[in-house]
Amino acid sequence: MTRREAREQAFILLFEKSFNPESDINEIFALANELRVLDDDEFVKSLVYTACEKQEEIDEHISANARGWKLNRISKVPLAIIRLALVEILYFEDIPNSVSINEAVELAKKYANPEDASFINGLLGTVARKA
Repeated sequence: MTRREAREQAFILLFEKSFNPESDINEIFALANELRVLDDDEFVKSLVYTACEKQEEIDEHISANARGWKLNRISKVPLAIIRLALVEILYFEDIPNSVSINEAVELAKKYANPEDASFINGLLGTVARKA
């Protein structure tokens, strides 16, 4: 599995979690495995578990840098993409910020509205410059 494919799977799991915030992420992983929509990949697990563990910190970065937007006004698709990218930017030092941002923009082009890609790019760029 490529890193791009792993990020896409991690995004899907984080998106699912956003609809079921009370569910334990292990339950979501188990269901995805049961339905065979998830490959057993350590990078995916690392991204998702870190995102869930550090969500409060990640959301603070989003709130502090999303000019004119409150966290609860950002739709679930871009929010999941932003959280995923911020996991890499803030906690995975071996991944260049530019790669994380580019991958997030590509996910946005595939799954979000066209204007979301530029919003995501701008917000992640701002956080990356401060990190």
